[in-house]
Amino acid sequence: MTTTTILDSRTDDLGDARLTFPGTLRAEWIKLRSLRSTVWSYALLIAISVGLSALVAVALLNIPEGVAAEAPGADPVQTIVGAAVAGVAFGQLIAGILGVLVISGEYTTGMVRSTFLAVPGRISALAAKGIVLFTLTFAVGLVANVAGYLVASLLLSQDDIAAPITDPGIFWPLLGAALYLAMVSLFALAVGTLIRSSAGGIAVVVGVLLILPTILGLVPADWARDAVPYLLSSAGTGIYTSAALAPEGEALGMWLNLLVTGLWVAVPTAAAAILLRTRDA
Repeated sequence: MTTTTILDSRTDDLGDARLTFPGTLRAEWIKLRSLRSTVWSYALLIAISVGLSALVAVALLNIPEGVAAEAPGADPVQTIVGAAVAGVAFGQLIAGILGVLVISGEYTTGMVRSTFLAVPGRISALAAKGIVLFTLTFAVGLVANVAGYLVASLLLSQDDIAAPITDPGIFWPLLGAALYLAMVSLFALAVGTLIRSSAGGIAVVVGVLLILPTILGLVPADWARDAVPYLLSSAGTGIYTSAALAPEGEALGMWLNLLVTGLWVAVPTAAAAILLRTRDA
């Protein structure tokens, strides 16, 4: 067999090779976990969750009599849940920043060209990034919330405030808070894909999560007040704080909050998928 024949045979073998979607998932998993920013971001998320849970629990134990409208021990489930998920407000920023960096970092370094060369179907690459990011953020968020519950329960037990984690009033909010963090990371991934800039993407995500609710809260108009519950942060918070599944009074209810949050993720993701196919890398 001549050298030419061997080279032709190897070329044919490589031509038949195709990166499958499970292979793309594995590549994205290796890429995400090998980044230092991923490790530091998730470690910070857990640390903030545990720290704020402890801080809130200690504050509840030291409320002077007559200051609070209701003693913390009057509703132990709500008291423990409130302390356990106290870190989600800060955790959403970490999840959002990480979501932007997952894709914008590749545009900054030019690595995205290698990604799209290996995965010509760009939607598959975006889907793999989204699945890996969502799954990992949900898992880390759940660990952070459970750790916050354990710390809060340990401290509040000094005042005989206790509730088992198997109580639906505890278990579902912990899951809902982790789900919200994962959905924020997907929203940020879509924003990062649309803007393709770390600074710009982070500015947009922080603006939507923090600045937009503040601005609407300052507008003295009914439409602004009515719009606040449909913001990403408001609806997302409602997923794990709603006392009822269905709308009740001015509250949207858990399912409607979940739907609104899902739309905040789906619309920019669809736009990102369309532009990803039509724009140059």
